[in-house]
Amino acid sequence: MAEQRYLEIAAELRRRITEGELVPGAKVPSTRRIAVEWGVATVTAAKALAALSQEGLVRAEPRSGTVVAGRKTEPKARPRPPGLSRERIVRAAITIADEEGLAALSMRGVAARLGVAAMAPYRYVAGRDELVLLMADAAFGERGYPARRSGDWRARLELTGRTLWSLYRRHPWLAQLSPITRPLPLANLATHAEEALSALDGFGLSATQLCDLHVLFFSYIQGIAIHLERERHAAGTSGLTEDEWLATQAPGHTAIMAGGRHPVFTRMLTTLEEDGYDLDLDELFELGLRSLLDGVALRLRSSGKTRPPSG
Repeated sequence: MAEQRYLEIAAELRRRITEGELVPGAKVPSTRRIAVEWGVATVTAAKALAALSQEGLVRAEPRSGTVVAGRKTEPKARPRPPGLSRERIVRAAITIADEEGLAALSMRGVAARLGVAAMAPYRYVAGRDELVLLMADAAFGERGYPARRSGDWRARLELTGRTLWSLYRRHPWLAQLSPITRPLPLANLATHAEEALSALDGFGLSATQLCDLHVLFFSYIQGIAIHLERERHAAGTSGLTEDEWLATQAPGHTAIMAGGRHPVFTRMLTTLEEDGYDLDLDELFELGLRSLLDGVALRLRSSGKTRPPSG
């Protein structure tokens, strides 16, 4: 009986295909749907699809299920990918990290994007760790500075800060790479460091003081930029927008406010709820940069020199 049933199912699906009810590329009923529609076991449904597959009428399509096969044609020759190079590998990897985050990056994924064999990139890059360093150096090298410097130390630090911020904005994964206690030896990152350090040079600061101010400056920018990737990851894993997620936290905030132990926190949240508030990282970055440089100005004034020597 089961033998006859699967043949009947196959015959009906064959009719739908040959008469054009199911066109090439259209999804064929799944085994589960066939089992429900014809009242048979899934094994019987699977045999019907297998019979059609052997006839070349249907084919399995990744992530789509079984679909109607097109007319048989001579396979077209696949165009050969352009010559592989380290630069092409790095650019493909940057695109993956920009679109999907650094965690999604793999050598195999880069090869797939370039349309080459899985092991082909290893002829140019030793592995993922080296690839990430090459990506970071390339990304930091996308923006530079004028050959002739203009403006005082503050204007130059503002330019450096906004340049770095624009790179983190373009490549959010950059801020995730390493803590400030373990700086990466990247030539293009050193270009940004040189710009910041030269803006502060000449104020009588010791090497330690100069380094501390530079680390403070850089870590502020990186610290804000870390949240660009974290927010994107949180949105992707939770499926909630920032506003939707905040709504889920409302009961917890209400409980804290009702406790009476945090009056300023309660007053702030109440006012923000009434007036409306959007946390804008770009605006927060600008506020923090101005505040940080105000503090640096006080530190430089206390050094005894108000400006670097000319020349």
